[in-house]
Amino acid sequence: MDQQEAANRIAYLVKELDRQNYNYYVLNIQEIDDYAFDQMMAELIGLEKAFPEFSTPASPSQRVGSDLNQEFQQVAHKYQMLSLSNTYSEEEVMEFDQRVRKLTDEDFEYVCELKFDGTSVSLTYENGLLVRAVTRGDGQKGDDVTANVKTIKSIPLQLKGDYPPEFEIRGEILLPFNEFDRLNRERDEIGEQPFANVRNAASGTLKLQNSSVVASRKLDAYLYYVLGNNLPDDGHLELLKHAATWGFKISEHTRKCHNLQEIFEYLHEWNIKRKDLPVATDGVVIKINSTRLQQELGFTAKSPRWAIAYKFKAEQESTTLISVSYQVGRTGAVTPVANLEPVLLSGTVVRRATLHNADNIQSLDLHEGDVVFIEKGGEIIPKIIRVDLSERHPMTKRIEFITHCPECNTLLVRQEGESAWYCPNDAGCPPQIKGKLEHFIGRKSMNIDGMGSETIDLFFQKNLIRNIADLYDLQKSQLISLDRLGEKSVNRIFESLEISKSVPFERVLFALGIRFVGETVARKLARELKSIGRIGSASLEELTGVDEIGSKIAESIISWFNKEQNRTLIDRLRNHHLNFEIVSAEKEGATEKLKGLSIIISGTFKKFTRDEIKAFIELNGGKNVTSLSPKTTYLVAGENIGPSKLEKAQKLKIPIITEEELVELTN
Repeated sequence: MDQQEAANRIAYLVKELDRQNYNYYVLNIQEIDDYAFDQMMAELIGLEKAFPEFSTPASPSQRVGSDLNQEFQQVAHKYQMLSLSNTYSEEEVMEFDQRVRKLTDEDFEYVCELKFDGTSVSLTYENGLLVRAVTRGDGQKGDDVTANVKTIKSIPLQLKGDYPPEFEIRGEILLPFNEFDRLNRERDEIGEQPFANVRNAASGTLKLQNSSVVASRKLDAYLYYVLGNNLPDDGHLELLKHAATWGFKISEHTRKCHNLQEIFEYLHEWNIKRKDLPVATDGVVIKINSTRLQQELGFTAKSPRWAIAYKFKAEQESTTLISVSYQVGRTGAVTPVANLEPVLLSGTVVRRATLHNADNIQSLDLHEGDVVFIEKGGEIIPKIIRVDLSERHPMTKRIEFITHCPECNTLLVRQEGESAWYCPNDAGCPPQIKGKLEHFIGRKSMNIDGMGSETIDLFFQKNLIRNIADLYDLQKSQLISLDRLGEKSVNRIFESLEISKSVPFERVLFALGIRFVGETVARKLARELKSIGRIGSASLEELTGVDEIGSKIAESIISWFNKEQNRTLIDRLRNHHLNFEIVSAEKEGATEKLKGLSIIISGTFKKFTRDEIKAFIELNGGKNVTSLSPKTTYLVAGENIGPSKLEKAQKLKIPIITEEELVELTN
């Protein structure tokens, strides 16, 4: 195939795949089967690799995603992305209407639209191309998630029709119920913890570092607000209708309302009909239709004056409590779970509900076989809210929290000031052992490829491993004969174990799974005390002298190192050549020229990423802080810095410097 033939074929495939995506994900029309679509996509990807000069950012191949990790940069919003004020009654809607009418003498119309329950995003288009996707963040700035958003097939990469040269459109990223159920079935099959709810699953997916995983999750999106100059209409609903012709997925249920009675009719209608929708909703947004009047009415400090969110009352259902079971986590915390007769609640079948802890069981006064009312807190997590005492049999037995671990029968303990009960048998309790192993091999820890919870369970059942050091004592001959593990998989595991020996000390420290020692704490400890020996022998005063280490964390560290089994574990891992100190290569170029300085960075930068600037500050002995105070030494200001932060810095008389001036401080 010559260049011209390739260019023609690529152009055809791009156009046809875009058309099929739009038909299926926006119009809900399927013209060809999945196999035919996949064959066309595979052909396009192959041609673009062979002829990269014809590949464009708007190609449908961009939706496949990349398996390369990425770091999200923060981007300032051109228009503030504020949240809406909530209301829960028709009386409050009437009060909102009265407030608006006091602010204007104009006649106006309202628009009512469903409030989708996902995660908000703002999309910027220039000359018909998607150039940026940013999360809400703090309203002033958010994370750039463009690569991940490109994988969502209901979001157009290239617009069609007569669109403005530049504009923003905002919407909600969602995980449909059927995809949520599919993902949870898959996670259950491989022994991973199911997602708790669709909102968190959507939000968490959008912030994944691996866009190919995002693509596999099949997120959806509804767009609901257009902003910009030289827009084709003043009406909000009319702009949405224009946006639909440009290729956006717009809810067909958005409706113009001329008075309060029509608004209330819409609220009543969708309080019932929303249960049949394929995605989660938790209310209705009521907006003034005229965008000109919206601008005139303006904003309060937190929300627009021209819109309000009416939240539906959380749906409740009654069902029967079958039993209470208990789960043991990696740290030994024992969590009670209510097992229920299946009941349909907010579009999903609920079989279990959280009971949090022993105090929650006691406050509910739960008895065996109780009829209980459940709801989804904020339409998300199922929980028992009360018991129907009129249905309780007088001879039923009260449910008492267990006294011994359900897995290893060890007497549970409860630490002063904590609500949870713990199994102290961390070296012999199976779920704790397996939980620690899964934490150790995780991506943010040792990143041991080829192993997951299912593999860990297999090795545990075969009595090959009982702690993290056992991983490095494994022999290929032990694994080759195991079911589900071929020679290729075994080789990958051992290659990854060998590579893990070069993981930096701070991640090894985090991987040990010491209670309360997360990524940030591990990094602070490693960089301040520099070796496992110094950390293990440090006093309470030395540990609390490290930035962000309080007495609770320090006591947990001391307790961990006081156990002989953990000191033996360190010795075994050291014999396998894991990094247990900051090696000189990691600190090359380090100085103490910023020692004693508290520095905050804000905005976007040209020469360095935010993480690079933070690393530079720490490398030279400085301290990164996250908020302005009289103790802040410098504010390093990039582009698009929030005006409120600048104003506060000036008020506190904090010197404002550029990234170049920061570097000069170390020269």
